[in-house]
Amino acid sequence: MEINHGEEGNTGRQSETLSQITPLILTYNEAPNVARTLESLRWASRVVVLDSGSTDQTEQLCRQFTNVDWHVRPFDAHGRQWEYGIRQTGIVDGYVLALDADMAVPPAFVVELERQFLPGNYAGGITPFEYRILGQALKGSVYPAQLRVFKPHEVKVTQPGHTQEFAAAGPLYQFKAKLIHDDCKPLERWVSSQLKYSALELQRISSERQLRWRDRLRQLGLMPLLIGPYAYFRAGGPFAGVAAARYAYERLVFECLLAQRVLTTRMEKESKPEA
Repeated sequence: MEINHGEEGNTGRQSETLSQITPLILTYNEAPNVARTLESLRWASRVVVLDSGSTDQTEQLCRQFTNVDWHVRPFDAHGRQWEYGIRQTGIVDGYVLALDADMAVPPAFVVELERQFLPGNYAGGITPFEYRILGQALKGSVYPAQLRVFKPHEVKVTQPGHTQEFAAAGPLYQFKAKLIHDDCKPLERWVSSQLKYSALELQRISSERQLRWRDRLRQLGLMPLLIGPYAYFRAGGPFAGVAAARYAYERLVFECLLAQRVLTTRMEKESKPEA
C-alpha cells in the first residue's frame, strides 16, 4: 500500500477542485460542537449532516449554514450510520471527508486537500489529529491517524469495536496538516458515552482470536495502570498544564471502565462449575 507524504502549504485562493470533496458529519445532540465544525467547512459547496434525532439545538445551528444538506436516520450502530451517510445521501462521486461533530478542518488542511491530495487521484487520505481540551491544544495524544478521506464507492466500513473503521484499497496519501479534535460536551454526556463504548469494546475483545498487545494488557487488567502516565506525557506532561492531566484522566476513566467489565466477565467464567 503506497503512502505519499504531503507538503505544507499556506492558505490562499481556493479553486473549484474543492467541489470534489463532500464533508460528511454524524450528529446527535452536538450543539456544543457542531457550529465550530461547520464554520471550518464554509469552503465546501455541500456538507452532508446525518443526524440521529437530536433534541437540542443541533438542527437549528446546522441550518444556519447554507451549504448544509440535512438528513435524519435513527441510530443503531456507528458502522451502519456511516454506511448510510456515505451511500444513501446522494454522494455520487469525488471524495468523502468523514468527520465527527467535534472535529474541525483548519485552513492548512484545506490547502493540502486542494494542492497535494486531489491532483494525485489517491484512493484515500490518512489524517493525523491535533487533540484539544476545551480549546487548548495538547502536544500529542493516543488518538491514532485514521483514513478520513476516501472515494465513496470504494471504501469499506467495519465496526470491530465501539466505533467505525474505514479501509480503502489502493494508494493512500498521508496528510501533514492535522484535523482538530475538541469535544466540548458536558461531562455527564461524556461519561454516559464511555459506559456504552466500554461495553462494545468488551464484545470486540471477547470475539477476536488474535489480540493486539494493548488488548492483551486489557485482558490482564493492566491497561489502567499504564495508560494514565502514558497519556499524560504524550499530551505534553507538565508543559501542557491542566489540559494534559484532564486528558490523561479521560483515558484512564475509559480504561478503568473497560477493565471492570473484562475482569468481571473473567471472574464469572472462572466461578462457573465445569460441566
